Amino acid sequence: MAKARTHDPDFEIRFFESVLRREPAYAAVVELLGGLYTRQGRIADGLKMDRKLVRLQPDNATARYNLACSLALSKRKSDALRELRAAVKLGYTDFDWMQQDPDLDALKRHPEFQALLQTLKPQS
Repeated sequence: MAKARTHDPDFEIRFFESVLRREPAYAAVVELLGGLYTRQGRIADGLKMDRKLVRLQPDNATARYNLACSLALSKRKSDALRELRAAVKLGYTDFDWMQQDPDLDALKRHPEFQALLQTLKPQS
């Protein structure tokens, strides 16, 4: 019988950090680390990775969205809204996720966030 694997985010972080030291522009690893850091509560480190990914891929709508989430978690509402606008302009369209994403809770009552959501709302 195969041994069950346990999830060790600290191991994953150390592994991907070592990959990034060897290959600093490896965008997929930058993105993975950003998510891992954020899930581990390392918001500042996640923000750093999200900023780096946007520098590497400035036209990536998902990277902009993730940066907006990190900025919102860092209580930087106006910066988060700016990045959300950029994400939508670049093609981000996931209305349902944006509406429920807990990373954006700090923005959800903001009129500009609500207006941006309306631009994505599916027409019925």
